[in-house]
Amino acid sequence: MPALTLREILALDPVRAAEPELLAGHTALDRPVRWVHSSEVYEGANFLDGGELLLTNGFGLMDADDEVRRRYVRELASRGVAGLAVEVGRSLPAMPAEVVDEAHRRELPLLAMHRVVPFVRITEAANRAIVARGLSGRSVVRPWGDDHTAALLADLADRAALNQPEVEARAALAGFHPGPGARLVGVSLHGTREVGTVDRAVRLLGGAGVLRAAFPGDVLALLSLPGARPGDPVKAVQEVFRKAADPGLTVAVGHAVSASQGGWLRWSDTLRAARTTLELALTVPAAEPGVPDGPLVTSSRALALERELTRGGLDANRERLSALVHHTLGPLLTWEASHSSDLVRTLETHLRNGCSPTRTAALLHIGRQSLYQRLERIETLLGLDINDSDLLGELLTATCAHRLVERPSGARPATTAPHFKRTA
Repeated sequence: MPALTLREILALDPVRAAEPELLAGHTALDRPVRWVHSSEVYEGANFLDGGELLLTNGFGLMDADDEVRRRYVRELASRGVAGLAVEVGRSLPAMPAEVVDEAHRRELPLLAMHRVVPFVRITEAANRAIVARGLSGRSVVRPWGDDHTAALLADLADRAALNQPEVEARAALAGFHPGPGARLVGVSLHGTREVGTVDRAVRLLGGAGVLRAAFPGDVLALLSLPGARPGDPVKAVQEVFRKAADPGLTVAVGHAVSASQGGWLRWSDTLRAARTTLELALTVPAAEPGVPDGPLVTSSRALALERELTRGGLDANRERLSALVHHTLGPLLTWEASHSSDLVRTLETHLRNGCSPTRTAALLHIGRQSLYQRLERIETLLGLDINDSDLLGELLTATCAHRLVERPSGARPATTAPHFKRTA
């Protein structure tokens, strides 16, 4: 049976409730839709693999100039997305003419959604229909397996309306039986369409259970580590993926949650954290260099500050974060505008590593004496003691915000850095 088409997606009740108006791409309504997700990351077309219907509230398009708007549409079209649906009338008063014109040029289906319907309702209905179509078109020997597992993981990651007995029953059908005291850790991978990396990591862990499935754009997994296992479960999962993942892969690890406390919502939390972390890792420059020629393995705790600063979307927070950066780091930015230096990055690396000169110098690949000279200049320019404990939070937040909002347009992470769908 053929894949679900854009025309069929538009016929779903939650989509119709949004009163979609087709502004461009009228001849492309029979394109297959592989997945539906929402994102407010307007520089993040690189995390799309093609065939997606992308939903956005349009906030980031409101103050963008004509060329930025056109480039956004061109990048989506070049990734082969099935369509772009933009909410108009709230954040964005009307669809910009440049967006419509560029969509016409690229034959990209462009939808204006005139009524506000929570995107989670649309994605839940659409992705359920996509999974159901996939199931109905295959010969499934057992009532469980990859498709069943994919449907469960999608429901958990999208926080669909579930209950604990249903989740446990569906998990059991997939062979997933977290024992007493087990710790669950969500994982999201980009750069592969196979689950083999997850399976290798599970074998290295020894005694771990797993739910895993490949989705358009990434692989999603929920690992169960025995409660009696000593040590930090997040660190343990990161370590095995550093060994199991091939070079070029990006792996994002969620936080550890109890399998028995908090119910299925906690299962959902760690999967959502892994997915959000993966998107950030793919769309913002990394704070520190990665391992050369190896996979990038990061975690929600490592990008906790980035996740908080971009909650609700980077563009929705850009003005606030820019003000914070210039208020806190203004003298450093003025200096760097006329000198070849790397003071802001040096300061962030130093703060992130407990103000350890040895660790900071090693990560920046400079001598300790050169580091001391940089730190002295930073303190002179700011008129502050950067080791003052009262300043650490503000300085670290500002340097992180600078990396998020002040990077050159279209910049990618400096390393092969840490999809599915954006969740905040």
